[in-house]
Amino acid sequence: MMQIIVKYFPHLTDVQRQQIEELGALYRDWNSKINVISRKDIDNLYEHHVLHSLAIAEAIRFKDGTRILDIGTGGGFPGIPLAIMFPECQFKLIDGTGKKIRVATEVANAIGLKNVVAEHLRGEDEKGKFDFVVSRAVMPLPDLIKIVRKNIDKENKNALPNGIITLKGGNLESELRSFKKIADVMPLSEWFGEEWFKEKNVIYIPC
Repeated sequence: MMQIIVKYFPHLTDVQRQQIEELGALYRDWNSKINVISRKDIDNLYEHHVLHSLAIAEAIRFKDGTRILDIGTGGGFPGIPLAIMFPECQFKLIDGTGKKIRVATEVANAIGLKNVVAEHLRGEDEKGKFDFVVSRAVMPLPDLIKIVRKNIDKENKNALPNGIITLKGGNLESELRSFKKIADVMPLSEWFGEEWFKEKNVIYIPC
């Protein structure tokens, strides 16, 4: 369970390990009340949800002070694992379903995350500016870019220029057609050896 995270991220602090460890019981408990993860998949929480979210931490090491918007966060993915990994960055988690935002809020509070704000809000209605927007297969890329381009700040402070970082699987040819020249597609199988990560990718598009 938890060991799969330590396998790929061995340099976690004691606080980070503790926070990640607590996610298991918290999500199991909340999922029994509000279904944010498929019931069949809750046993795979660490591989399919926590480690999957942390693939973004393999793609980029956010500098302290970076502001990140997680759109369509559901119960807090990828935002909560990333907020644990980058405690000096600020995360805003939004979702159009209030019940899911309640779970994300309660989990973040329970593990003592001070760098997370969760709000019941659609992407179209988010007015803030961020360095990066992250998401996990929330909608087709062209739709996502149309909605969040307004939220990307112009001033860069990271190694990668500001933009969108999204987790996507399967055949992406049609989604990427308009962005072929600028999109960076990073296969998760380059970082994680588990079978489940085959044909899954991090996609980065500068905005």
